[in-house]
Amino acid sequence: MLHLTKELLEKPLTATSPEPTVQRTVVALLAVLLLVVLAFFGIHQFRHADPYVKDVLSHAGDVQRGEFIFQMNCAGCHGFDASGWVGPNLHRVASRKSRIGLIHQVTSGETPPMPQFQPSPQEMADLLEYLESL
Repeated sequence: MLHLTKELLEKPLTATSPEPTVQRTVVALLAVLLLVVLAFFGIHQFRHADPYVKDVLSHAGDVQRGEFIFQMNCAGCHGFDASGWVGPNLHRVASRKSRIGLIHQVTSGETPPMPQFQPSPQEMADLLEYLESL
């Protein structure tokens, strides 16, 4: 049997507000819109990437060759094991930067004191493979 207390019987009934549902719907729609915009710009950026980037991304990289390139050109600042020294720690760098972002970082020289470096497309693909393995 159901026992109702006096408090429950005297408590006024209130309808639940539809506002949380509307707010959740608006947030969900904004999230979907943001994903569509990001996808569009990601595709657009890749489609209009410069020929060097397209060439690099068309090559399969080799981790061992990439590590050798890193040791010869990058370890002086980023450390022998890429854990940082003058330059930052590069472990998990691929989770912070896209492949295109990494290519730009290496080749641009826009972040002093990092020098501009222009490896061949195959060398850059190898270096990317190594960086992604960290």
